[in-house]
Amino acid sequence: MSTIKTGFWVRAQNGVVTDCWDYKPSDEKMASEPGWREAIEVIPDTVVNREYVTTHTFDLSKTPAEIVWAKGTYSVEDRRGSLKSQAKSVFNQAVQEQARLEMSENPNEALDLEAVTTARATLTARLAALDAAVTHEDIDALM
Repeated sequence: MSTIKTGFWVRAQNGVVTDCWDYKPSDEKMASEPGWREAIEVIPDTVVNREYVTTHTFDLSKTPAEIVWAKGTYSVEDRRGSLKSQAKSVFNQAVQEQARLEMSENPNEALDLEAVTTARATLTARLAALDAAVTHEDIDALM
């Protein structure tokens, strides 16, 4: 299935789209610049965390004209890499917070090495689990 969105207008000259707007041009603009016509946007449904919307093409053979979006797929490696980056970011934030506490002028704030050790152990376990994930289902189970 696809999602259809209305309210678009395209201007084509010699079969090539030169303008694409998300509202109707004024009557004056439409009169002074030939080639304007109504268009719809056709967006494919995607499977969350497995597919994404990519580039579009125009189908001027239909009335209204269609702005047709394509879709791509995420590989297991793409998803694994993204989740590894997120895990490393969480670890980095924890370490930065501890560094902030260590440099604080507030005597009640200080570096907690146990917090850093715990964050490192969490990161190590997460990365190992992600390395072991070989299918989309394996990765889904980790989310």
